[in-house]
Amino acid sequence: MNIAKKGILSFTMTAVLLVLSACGSNAGNSSNQANPGAAADGAKAADKVLRVGATGQSYPFAYKEADKLQGFDVEVVETIATKLGYKVEWQLSEFSGLMAQLETGKLDTVSNQVAVTDERKQKFDFTTTYAYAGSQIVVKNDNNDIKSVKDLKGKTVAGVLGSNHVKNLEKQDPNKEIKIKTYETQEGTLNDVALGRIDAYVNSRNVLLAQIKRNGLPLKLAGEPFVYEEVGFPFQKDEKHQKIKDEFNKTLEQLRQDGTLKKLSEKYFSDDITVKQQAK
Repeated sequence: MNIAKKGILSFTMTAVLLVLSACGSNAGNSSNQANPGAAADGAKAADKVLRVGATGQSYPFAYKEADKLQGFDVEVVETIATKLGYKVEWQLSEFSGLMAQLETGKLDTVSNQVAVTDERKQKFDFTTTYAYAGSQIVVKNDNNDIKSVKDLKGKTVAGVLGSNHVKNLEKQDPNKEIKIKTYETQEGTLNDVALGRIDAYVNSRNVLLAQIKRNGLPLKLAGEPFVYEEVGFPFQKDEKHQKIKDEFNKTLEQLRQDGTLKKLSEKYFSDDITVKQQAK
């Protein structure tokens, strides 16, 4: 091949490569132009993840069975999230740890029967009430000495660490005559009462009834609830979570009106804990 032909061939190959390069570049640009919001949509999708905390040990509100998280509170928040287009990312921990994670921004909310209190409202914004919890004392079947909170003087009473039911009991005991012992989980408390290691246990009335029935424990309620509290979803006090809280409130009202809240409550409690009751 002579020099002239070599020059023509080299020039032709260079031109082809330049054209291919330009086409590849234009293809990339056309992809972005065809879907200019692709990156933005990806970021938006990521923002729709809702980080929710639960103990995974709170039957029948938020508990694991066959490695599946379920319960009344779990279904309520999952139903809300689905309607709002959020994907729930569950994070499990002890109750006291959950509230600490919420305070530090590691969680968006907690779905584990969080009572609305003045102390908590100083740190968090709560949704409207979706359930009511009555603080209740439970004792062993053969215990005939404890019939109400008034009979707990000098007794040892268990409660879950960080639970507001413990604080409610402390308010009934201004002279500190009740010995309160805290546990990390509900199972430990119930078993110790059933075995006679402690005198009583304080928790939500409906929780206790469900647990006693489920586990066939030799326990009974002592009197009626001494306090009823409102339960809501807590959020941090910032613009982002204010928006989510408002979305939750709107959806909760829809679920109340269409009967979904009542249906979910009766599924787990055979009772409607979404309506207000009075302590006796």
